[in-house]
Amino acid sequence: MSALVLVLGVSALALSGCGDKKPKKEKAAPTASATVSVALASSQPIARQINATGTISPWEEVPVGAETGGLTAVAVNAEEGQVVSAGQVLVKLNDSVIAAQLRQQQASVASAKATLAEAQAALNRARDLQAKGYLSQAGLDTATAKQGTAAANLAAAEAARGETAARLAQTAIRAPVSGLISRRSVTKGQIVSAGSELFRIVRDGRLELDAEIPETDLASVKAGMPAKIYSEKVGEMTGRVRIVTSEVNTTTRLGMARVALSSMGGFRPGMFARATIDAGDQPALVVPSAAVLYRENRPGVFVVDSAKKVHFRRITILANTGDRIAASGLTAGERVVVEGAGFLGEGDLVRVGQAPAPQVASKPAR
Repeated sequence: MSALVLVLGVSALALSGCGDKKPKKEKAAPTASATVSVALASSQPIARQINATGTISPWEEVPVGAETGGLTAVAVNAEEGQVVSAGQVLVKLNDSVIAAQLRQQQASVASAKATLAEAQAALNRARDLQAKGYLSQAGLDTATAKQGTAAANLAAAEAARGETAARLAQTAIRAPVSGLISRRSVTKGQIVSAGSELFRIVRDGRLELDAEIPETDLASVKAGMPAKIYSEKVGEMTGRVRIVTSEVNTTTRLGMARVALSSMGGFRPGMFARATIDAGDQPALVVPSAAVLYRENRPGVFVVDSAKKVHFRRITILANTGDRIAASGLTAGERVVVEGAGFLGEGDLVRVGQAPAPQVASKPAR
């Protein structure tokens, strides 16, 4: 009897549990949070201006040294920052000893010429006597040898005089090229050593900017492109790209373009300067400026995927023409949000509306 009661109780509890079970609710489908307009990232020709920074350096820096040594500088005729002409005397060395040697050797040349003239006259007489039979062949040979020795002595004396004259000329150290003196390493009274550097000259005063350019922009820069170089302290100067180097720094990922300045102006070697290189019209992926947002001070756009969800994409702005932005980081044909982008979050579902038609400026009435 008790077993029957227990079975009936369990059955009643089971039926009670089945009666209390509620049906599960179906999960609602997500709904779009906003209606936005989109634009396609498209490749268009756009005027590119590439910004760069760098250091002003000489196009060619010529060292000026002493060819003769052990002499005292008695005059220094140039200073740093001075513009000099080719052939201008920069330093005069003490030449008194060399000048005395030159005078001595000039006297030796005169003596050798007299000796040669005497030997030549004796040879002529010996030839006449030998032809008449009054002089033996041995006597003629002796006269010929003396004349040859005298000629050789004259040549040696003239060579020594030439060497001394050259050393005397080297005591006046001249500018090998025209240009700006960027460095001076000599003072009056200094004993100058042979080969020591006394000056450095910026050849023809030509300067250039060693412009550092990101590797992503390096392929867009070509020799001959116009540029503007400016400094806050000096001002602005026009220039032109002279050469683009083929090497990229492995640490900074920067390449180098050497921009030749049209004139020196107030720029000097070692100065910091900026440059804007006009790269002309180049194809680039373009989106409307209104599509660009800044998150953490970095630009980006919302891209709409095939499921109509938006994802924030970081971009790099290459050029800005006001209503258009040329950027990297996108793929041609991708849809970017234009109107309504400022109210979106990552992964939001959107409704894509019709983009507003561009306004066409009306022609003024005549």
